[in-house]
Amino acid sequence: MTQINIPRLDLNDYLNGTGEQKKKFSEDIGKAFTETGFVTIANHGMTTALMNELYAEVKKFFSLPDEVKVKYEKPELAGQRGYTSKGKEKAKDSKTPDLKEFWQRGQTIKDADVPKKEYPDNILVEELPRFNEVTKEVYERLEYAGKFLLQAIAVYLGLDENYFSEKIQDGNSILRAIHYFPIENPDALPPDAVRAGAHEDINLITLLIGASADGLEVLTRNGDWYPVKANAEDIVVNVGDMLQRLTNNKLKSTTHRVVNPPREHMKSSRFSVPFFLHPKADMDLTCLDICIDEQHPKAYSDCTAGEYLDERLREIGLKM
Repeated sequence: MTQINIPRLDLNDYLNGTGEQKKKFSEDIGKAFTETGFVTIANHGMTTALMNELYAEVKKFFSLPDEVKVKYEKPELAGQRGYTSKGKEKAKDSKTPDLKEFWQRGQTIKDADVPKKEYPDNILVEELPRFNEVTKEVYERLEYAGKFLLQAIAVYLGLDENYFSEKIQDGNSILRAIHYFPIENPDALPPDAVRAGAHEDINLITLLIGASADGLEVLTRNGDWYPVKANAEDIVVNVGDMLQRLTNNKLKSTTHRVVNPPREHMKSSRFSVPFFLHPKADMDLTCLDICIDEQHPKAYSDCTAGEYLDERLREIGLKM
């Protein structure tokens, strides 16, 4: 099995460390993001108690009857708020939907100048008031942690430390709770049906709060699939396509997937909660000049974050 660089870093070193500790954190996350696009992060601002309660509430929601969950499905929102039922989302180049259902919470807008159509109201689950409260708190804590992770990345790239800060303030970030449901009859599935097909994330960075079971794998440069495991209290952070595009492939948006469990565990559920950190729709994703040279010519056409998100939502089947 190929060994790859997925270091465990302590965010407290960047938030409260010495100048040398901050510099090392920035170099370490930058090095990992140029090699594999993945790190695990300790001291990210989430308590164990909050993470445990989050998963308890997520399990309660997905245990609701289907006729209750579908009340909260709004196809006109392209899966960006509320519930998305089974069989809707697929990997970009796949014809077979992933074996999952999910819930999405978006930005809570406090700035009256932000266009309402870009940020529809979050949908509240009447049956589970604590679900609404916990997902809101988790969203805010991960958005806060993500701001400092992007500061460290900006320093590594040679940008101003706050390069991303205004761009992600009131950004279009999404907290997604995923249920990979039990596979009751695996022999009846299409041969390419998996919990999450091989894909890259759309956004700047993703912050993943653990998972209730193994299954996450990343594709190495040698073409091997490598399982990602994190300590229960850590989060996994990876580069998304927007950051790869902005840095002209300097930072790697690594292909990853969630594989089906061994046959003896197929009737068990798997849950995970990623936070997709997006900028505002008007952020310019034009490749940075500092990432372009003779050896690395400009690889992408110019576009905004909103234009790119719209294109990708259509490719994965959430927007018509």
